[in-house]
Amino acid sequence: MPKLKTKKTLAKRVKVTGSGKVMVNYGRSGHLKRKYSANRKNRKKGYKKLKANAFQKKIKSLLGKKGSDINLKNNKKENKQRESEKGKK
Repeated sequence: MPKLKTKKTLAKRVKVTGSGKVMVNYGRSGHLKRKYSANRKNRKKGYKKLKANAFQKKIKSLLGKKGSDINLKNNKKENKQRESEKGKK
């Protein structure tokens, strides 16, 4: 089976923290911002945590090797499998 390549467009828009959280940029922070207040524009700076578990699974598969660090805490089936594997060791 061939290697799974990283989707570079996604890798540029997403960060994976050391603890396995997926951080994404805020949207609508490009141009035409003259009409918004300074407070509203400042809220859009930086990254926010991606909460949807379904998106985290998809991002994990698209990032390939880089996505292996993503921790899917909300997935009960995978957590049970990991616990059973730890118990067997």
